Amino acid sequence: MRLKTFSGGVHLYEGKELSKDRPIRAVRPEGEMAYPLQQHIGAPAKPLVKKGDRVLAGQKIAEADGFVSVPVHASVSGTVRTIESRTVASGGKAACIVVENDRQYEEITWPAKRDYTAMTREEIIGAVKEAGIAGLGGAGFPTHVKLSPKEPDKIDTVLVNCAECEPYLTSDYRILTEHPAEVTEGLKIILSLFPNARGIFAVEDNKRDAAKKLSGYIGDAGNISVQLLQTKYPQGGERQIIYAVTGRSFDSSMLPADVGCIVQNAATVYSVYRAVAEGRPLTERVITVTGDAMEEPCNYQVPIGTSYKELVELAGGLAKEPEKIINGGPMMGNAMFTLDVPVAKNSSALVCMTKDEASRYDATACIRCGRCIEACPQRLAPNRLAAYAERNDKEGFQAFYGLECIECGSCSYICPARRHLVQHIRRMKRDVLADRKKAVQDK
Repeated sequence: MRLKTFSGGVHLYEGKELSKDRPIRAVRPEGEMAYPLQQHIGAPAKPLVKKGDRVLAGQKIAEADGFVSVPVHASVSGTVRTIESRTVASGGKAACIVVENDRQYEEITWPAKRDYTAMTREEIIGAVKEAGIAGLGGAGFPTHVKLSPKEPDKIDTVLVNCAECEPYLTSDYRILTEHPAEVTEGLKIILSLFPNARGIFAVEDNKRDAAKKLSGYIGDAGNISVQLLQTKYPQGGERQIIYAVTGRSFDSSMLPADVGCIVQNAATVYSVYRAVAEGRPLTERVITVTGDAMEEPCNYQVPIGTSYKELVELAGGLAKEPEKIINGGPMMGNAMFTLDVPVAKNSSALVCMTKDEASRYDATACIRCGRCIEACPQRLAPNRLAAYAERNDKEGFQAFYGLECIECGSCSYICPARRHLVQHIRRMKRDVLADRKKAVQDK
């Protein structure tokens, strides 16, 4: 089978050997739980509980506030202590429902298992929304919105993103190897919404065993296949994976649905199965806790709302003092200054490293080598965009398609001058988009 890929990108040290062969382990937190009302793109959820209320695991404690929003559910039983602003993993602040864990872990009464083949399109999408599912790959886009394109009959490809191209991350890999049947059924559920679509599991070739397991569960489903992709970063980027599999391109002004595609992360598809077939809301997720500073790197099934600090303790603690802690992967994740933050729906990994390699080198002048241009998966000129950003030249930045940057960090990684290219570009992108938003509001 020919390996498909995209132009550009970089080959990284994977670091996956630390946790890839460690089966998923469930953990039960004992401390207080904090549930951010905004764990997704869109409007924050609205609280349904107040101080002093007792809640059960699985109970909805905040409802969606609009179409682009999702509800929040308790993951343990306990008493609501307060609703207040707290620091979250991104480093910002968010309103959180804080629940005092009573350690009883009492649950709501779950519905009987459902036959999704007898459910209507509206019932399936409603079940996904009611379960509070947002993309688990990092972006956190509400899944029911993705499954509701304007013209569903024009969707001809549903891609399950199984690339997991970020170094160190292995949570999706473990889900694919331990729950291939459920992931396959999740894809079948999504395909039932798009009668003209085929389903494709897009898997990097460093996960051939996972691809083989998925192939074994496809059975006689003629509209589902497995496509191996070249192992390269950022193979899991939405634009890159669509181009690799279908040859179709789109820009920042478009959505995957505009080129006939729906893309869902493997963990998200697994959650869709649990929501639709089992009636279970999204109250927990699999997280890779890894890095050379961890005592026992592993993949953990963690109740949402658990403190990262407690998660590290449940994971065996730190073997060495970390110099850098990252929420997510080292390429697109963000450095953390505290572990006193809650696990959210889009928390994919916690990477604890003994050395902060990025801070060990001082940036020097650009030597015009062009390596950042060769590595850029969007075929941009990162060196020039960063120069525009440093001069605050918004017109030049936009003229050279700066808004098309996907912020993958390949340019910074490959730069021999150690220039912080993606950081400059990211800041300028935010400034330009903020200006555009203000201009619309002022009209």
